Amino acid sequence: MSRITCKTCRRLGESLCGREKCAFKKRPYAPGRLDSERKHRSSTSEYGEQLRAKQKMRITYGLMEKQFASYVKTATEKHETGEGAATPSLKLSRVLESRLDNMVFRSGFANTRALARQLVSHGHIDVNGRRINVASHKTKVGDVLSIREGSRKAKVFDGLAEKLRGMSPDYVVTVNPDALSAEIKAELREVTGVFDIQKVLEYYSR
Repeated sequence: MSRITCKTCRRLGESLCGREKCAFKKRPYAPGRLDSERKHRSSTSEYGEQLRAKQKMRITYGLMEKQFASYVKTATEKHETGEGAATPSLKLSRVLESRLDNMVFRSGFANTRALARQLVSHGHIDVNGRRINVASHKTKVGDVLSIREGSRKAKVFDGLAEKLRGMSPDYVVTVNPDALSAEIKAELREVTGVFDIQKVLEYYSR
């Protein structure tokens, strides 16, 4: 998956690339002519809103369409019942968040998911003491992620311990700055408001 471009951020109406100098921050509108310059302003249909929500979520996690659609199918094919049962929206969030590249990002080892994916694919990350170089590897509660011993002097990790010490507490992962490691303590408890997951599910239910 290629890195998120600022043009994509502008097209989707939000800074998703993780860059401090994202073009969307200076030009918060889609590429091309402004609506005010057009004779007929375009209105977004319900399908358009669903497509946009899907693209935003898929691109944020850096997934190809086929892989993302597979995650959605997994989250919706079996409906749990009873108290505390996870909704399809929460199940989709959990499966995306549990990817190794995302947990590397969430642990603070990388500033963007794109960089986290690169760290994993280059073999810089251990899971429970074993090198894993598959970005889609599913992590679970109790797993310990760490920077591989032979990689700790790499330039990309300069100042990492100091950065980790300044991170805010997170109930999902507990970070150990001195050991350059992080332990997954819990599953995601609720869907955040970052994505309109209901529209994502509606898109695939057509």
